[in-house]
Amino acid sequence: MAISADDVALGRVLPRTIAGATVLQIVPALRDNPTTRATIGIAHALVNAGARAIVAGEHGPLVNELKSFGGEWLSFSSTSINPLKLRRNADVLDRFVANERVDIVHAKNAGAAWSALIATDRNSIWLVTDLPDLPRRRMRLAAWYLGALSRGDRVITRSLFHARPMMQRHRIPLERVSVIPHSINTARFDPTVVRPERVAALRHAWGIPSGVRVILVPGRVAPWCGQITLVETARMLADQGVHGVTFVLAGDDRQHARYARAVVKRAKAERVDALFRLIGHCADMPGAYAAADVVVVPYVSPPVYGRVVAEAQAMARPVIASAVGALPENLLAPPRMPDDLRTGWVVRPGDPVDLAKALASALALDGLAYRALAARARQFGEFVFAPRRVAAATLEVYSSLLNVND
Repeated sequence: MAISADDVALGRVLPRTIAGATVLQIVPALRDNPTTRATIGIAHALVNAGARAIVAGEHGPLVNELKSFGGEWLSFSSTSINPLKLRRNADVLDRFVANERVDIVHAKNAGAAWSALIATDRNSIWLVTDLPDLPRRRMRLAAWYLGALSRGDRVITRSLFHARPMMQRHRIPLERVSVIPHSINTARFDPTVVRPERVAALRHAWGIPSGVRVILVPGRVAPWCGQITLVETARMLADQGVHGVTFVLAGDDRQHARYARAVVKRAKAERVDALFRLIGHCADMPGAYAAADVVVVPYVSPPVYGRVVAEAQAMARPVIASAVGALPENLLAPPRMPDDLRTGWVVRPGDPVDLAKALASALALDGLAYRALAARARQFGEFVFAPRRVAAATLEVYSSLLNVND
């Protein structure tokens, strides 16, 4: 660890609070992408809390935004893993954190973490690292390269599912790991800002008759996304007397055209093809969620992100997701939560019977129960995935370090 409780107890380091602290975040570049956008949000929250926020990285479009609210930028290149470059970067960071009295370094890529380890050890300050979003197989293969990210005093991950290979390989104790999911734009994914005419236009474009409920299936039409499971599910629901529903598959259906054709062929064979719409890429996903009654995420393989689960809940829609990867971590359902606190359902992947059962339960909700579940989903989405909440959770990680033995 970069600093120990003994250091604090012996007076070598004085504990501080966020107000007055200096935090250095390191990213590859200040380009407009989700990781850097979240970094800017954290910097903004730090400044609002009375801290000094510095972001190190190569120049990019977000530099001016960072400076506009009082954040500071340090030109720094951290993408190389060349040992000589890493050592030079460590020397640069060593001098910088000493001169600027940095309290915490937050390294968000492996190259930055390797150099930051040296600099934080030399200066007896805290190191926070982020585990990358990688499929489990790639995480295992890259475990040595990513090793420095495992050595932070706190390690932030977007899900425990994706973190486990690194935790096992590098024996990272659970108490050093903080799960902070990716944020989504909850101002955009907000049911109150989607006008009824927007919803009506989408339903008309999809050919949905009045009074028919929409089961939205967002995401690319691809084998690992599991849309073909829905065909048998649709037949089961029809056999059970559940009528007046249409499955809308909203995602690119051209890249895996053979699979998309297989879905249509299976639907025709089961005589439920009239219940399906393959609409291709949808540019207005907030509108699509608002036009839906239930959202289904039937993945059969773990997705890297699975962001649609968060988006659906932010749009106050019940969501049914497969128990694969990180998806179950991103909604509330038994056994994790009591039934009366659920925001959706978790089903066995590739199991049309389990999916049909969950869909029947969702469609059977009366108006009061549906509105209550929808309100919980929106509240949960806003509380967990809103950018300000993700920034606040990160500041809580920083505070937990600054207040050690305080």
